[in-house]
Amino acid sequence: MKAVLLTAYGDVDRLQLRDVPEPNAGPNQIKVRMAGASINPIDWKLRSGAYHAFMPIELPTILGRDASGTVVAVGPGVTTFAVGDHVMGRVNATYAEFVVGGVDAWTAVPPKMDLTDAGAYPLVLLTGAQLVEDAIHPTRGEQLLVTGATGSSGRTAVFAAKAAGARVVAGVRAVHKAEAAKLGADLVVALDDENEIARLPTLDAIADTVGGETTQRLLGKLKPGGTIGSIVGEPKGARERGFAVKAIMAHADAKRLAQLAGAIADGKLAIPIARRFPLGEAAEAQRFAERGAGGKVLLTG
Repeated sequence: MKAVLLTAYGDVDRLQLRDVPEPNAGPNQIKVRMAGASINPIDWKLRSGAYHAFMPIELPTILGRDASGTVVAVGPGVTTFAVGDHVMGRVNATYAEFVVGGVDAWTAVPPKMDLTDAGAYPLVLLTGAQLVEDAIHPTRGEQLLVTGATGSSGRTAVFAAKAAGARVVAGVRAVHKAEAAKLGADLVVALDDENEIARLPTLDAIADTVGGETTQRLLGKLKPGGTIGSIVGEPKGARERGFAVKAIMAHADAKRLAQLAGAIADGKLAIPIARRFPLGEAAEAQRFAERGAGGKVLLTG
């Protein structure tokens, strides 16, 4: 099969389309012909070597953390899927014509969802939801700010926080305030405007998808003992100031993925797709996404 291999740490020229052996479905696994696989920030952070210290990888390797497609084979013990089913999942090594993953990582693509586009969603849906539900556990009425609220994971975090009954502040750059106003948050704040930050109400929690200086500017608005959930690592000095801090990485959860995919299919949650690239143009797709695409970037099978 054709697959895109990362041959060494570095720039996008380290991504090469090659012929590799097809994977086989083992016990409780399914094999899927990839229709769509998304580009995510972790892909270019792994490629560049930025994550090497705490997430080393054996090279060459196939990148990719989510995909959609059609089941072409099922392994021993599989009863939940059959050949021909359309599925989407949070799985690894997805820059390839065929992808194998455990049945607990896959869910059915909603009938109203395009099969290729379904590959854009699994990682960001689970990341945003688990950021809120696993790291923060907001209670009804709590004041929760989501940084990077118009990003794909941020949009999902806003959706999950509202569903939990929190009062949600969508934190974005000033140029994105109009877009953020469509998310259903209770308040939209420009996090690159010191005056708007100063007017923020006291926060019970921060769901952080951005990190860096943006998050540092918000720590003074978080109540004593407040909670910070993060998908970009622990904010510097936050734990020392007495905040409860939990940094997470998304894990497979087929049941929750099905619920969130249903919300997209029903128009209750929107994750924009910026552009689609053929598998062989993975290098250009990563370059495009890394520059800031304003939506999900897809590889297509």
